[in-house]
Amino acid sequence: MKFDLAIDGGTLISGSSRTRANLYVLDGRVAAISTERLDAVDRVDAGGLLVMPGMIDTHVHLMDPGDNSREDFPSGTAAAARAGVTTIIEHTHSDPVREVADLENKVSYLRDRSRVDFGLAAHAWPDRIDQVEPLWRAGVSFFKAFTCTTHGIPGFNTARLRALFAELGRVGAPALVHGEDEMITAELEAGLRKAGREDYGVIPAWRHPDAELVALSVVTRLAQTSGARIVTAHVSDSTALDIVSAARDAGGAIMAESCPQYLTLTADEILKEGALRKFTPPARAATAEDLDRMWAALQDGRIHHISSDHAPSTRDQKTDGSIWNVHFGLPGLDTTMPILLDAAAHGRISYERLVACYAEAPAAAYGLGPRKGNLSPGADADIILVDPDARWTITADRLASKAGWSPFEGREIIGRTVRSYLRGTLVFDGVAVADPGTGRFFAGPGAGDR
Repeated sequence: MKFDLAIDGGTLISGSSRTRANLYVLDGRVAAISTERLDAVDRVDAGGLLVMPGMIDTHVHLMDPGDNSREDFPSGTAAAARAGVTTIIEHTHSDPVREVADLENKVSYLRDRSRVDFGLAAHAWPDRIDQVEPLWRAGVSFFKAFTCTTHGIPGFNTARLRALFAELGRVGAPALVHGEDEMITAELEAGLRKAGREDYGVIPAWRHPDAELVALSVVTRLAQTSGARIVTAHVSDSTALDIVSAARDAGGAIMAESCPQYLTLTADEILKEGALRKFTPPARAATAEDLDRMWAALQDGRIHHISSDHAPSTRDQKTDGSIWNVHFGLPGLDTTMPILLDAAAHGRISYERLVACYAEAPAAAYGLGPRKGNLSPGADADIILVDPDARWTITADRLASKAGWSPFEGREIIGRTVRSYLRGTLVFDGVAVADPGTGRFFAGPGAGDR
């Protein structure tokens, strides 16, 4: 047998092991792993490199279709491919998927726009819970639900959230839940506006920690009683994480997602940077020890998986207007993998845990396996090669996102993705990326066999 591609001499990293071996690709799938040199049409010398499955970012907003001046699929998925992310799950707040026709139209629109494989999430709507089952059967990856009105998306009150979770549990569909309590955030906002506050400090005062903690207490309780599979979005600190961990330990099918901003940025940065640090929940860490606790939680698995929550705006869009009115969110697809690689190089997490939290665990959470998130024979040949010793600095000219900036600009990084393959096809080689249309829609497990 002659394989299509051989990746020779690299160190293969899984979520639980590392092995020096050769990896072979045939017909877009991982075909064999062997210490022997087998026949192949093309060969790549991976000596000194780490060979990992392509990463999976399950919380991405690309603003496409709709007003995509902030980001679109061609630019956002270029950022993904360059970083080493070969599969994303996307949902945009500006043009939400709420019914099957919305999903079908979006899949059709995106047919020639993505450079990496992608799933699509639907927005759960308080008065459209009857759409959960048809959307799940049509192939959405999960349902996004808010407990407070944000980005123009209506929040669920407790009774509606309970009904949603019951329906999710019945059909077997997961949800990603943004947890901030509506009554707390609304009352705080009203008071701040009445006081005429326009300073940057309104963000942490408005999106107070109590709002997240109260919402997570409700979400985790309802997850336990409904049997629904729930992911708590962007858990911001160790106190919030304790609520999720306790519910999981009590038997709830609940997982904590977090993002690099909660492991690296501090609460006081918004007072200097303003809207360039406007995201919600905002950064909570006050000390280096607070960040250490989050990294420890990522390493030991209390943080189930990492995502970018890529929600970009250009610098002009972020700074043109009142702190109240400019967009929430940060760009992150360019930088999440570099931040994790640097953390591994400095011993905050292991390379195995990096693969577990940014490939294997996201695949498990949303039913993307066994095709995605691993290098086992039969899996899609979504493969990245990483130079663990490369030293570089995050600068604007190294970013592919339309945002054109990053909160991590100027940060020195150790470790870099040098090649990315999607189903055996080279999509990034240090300079170029694949054409739009290389990526395919990957339907969720509710749609049946893929």
